[in-house]
Amino acid sequence: MNKLILARLAAVFTAGVLTACGIAGKSGKKDDIHDTTTAEAEPVMMSAQTAKDYSALSAEKHGYGQGVQVDEKNRTIGALDFNKTYGKYNAKALNEDTDKITLTFDQGYENGYTAKILDTLKEKNVKAVFFLVQDYAERNPELVRRMIDEGHTIANHSVNHYSMPTLAPDVARSEIMGLHEYIIKNFGIDMKLFRPPMGEFSEQSLAVTSDCGYQTMLWSFAYADWDVDDQPDPAESLERLKNAAHPGAIYLLHSVSATNAEILGDMIEGIREEGFEFN
Repeated sequence: MNKLILARLAAVFTAGVLTACGIAGKSGKKDDIHDTTTAEAEPVMMSAQTAKDYSALSAEKHGYGQGVQVDEKNRTIGALDFNKTYGKYNAKALNEDTDKITLTFDQGYENGYTAKILDTLKEKNVKAVFFLVQDYAERNPELVRRMIDEGHTIANHSVNHYSMPTLAPDVARSEIMGLHEYIIKNFGIDMKLFRPPMGEFSEQSLAVTSDCGYQTMLWSFAYADWDVDDQPDPAESLERLKNAAHPGAIYLLHSVSATNAEILGDMIEGIREEGFEFN
């Protein structure tokens, strides 16, 4: 799994798109982001939508990247444009209804740093969103349980980390709902947020995601932190992450990163010194 995901991330990054969480849950309220209510009912299934025709929607694949251009509030233009264009599909890359910052971590595989990241988040009293693929949940149930117990949000990153716009709607649905059902069965959590693998999407895949009862969450800041053999310099990364802070920011970080684990506490404090707080 780790080599497969790294290969996919490398392909996307080489193409100029930073890899891959808006914040509203099913109710549409931003406060739902860290709602850890356990699921008592059966998972939302798509029986009524199984035969839905998505052919009127574009299946063209788009690779998301927040870009480097910013507005007067330091918000990335790419994230704002995504919200404007695709918000109708219950999708966001930036929170425009709050100034608070959201930290998100993509959990493709475990590299030994998640426990330290959780320790730091607990020490700094910050809640984060962890996007899981199924293999991660299966191999690391104790870490997933700790995320839940400490008030973090676990979210859906698909079963197999496939590019969603390359899949037929029924297959895309199974990638979402397969993990949804697994998490409900094994952890009792009804996930609400979905991040498409590699940040790739189409109008069709966003519509399928919404019809599954999910909100798509992309990001307004990301950097090349995912390659464990080529980690960014900690000091430079710390300054970059602090300087990127903006109202409603959604940070995409990877938990496999030694740099992220090392600088996370200082990053949180540095962003707070700029006047921001975290969801």
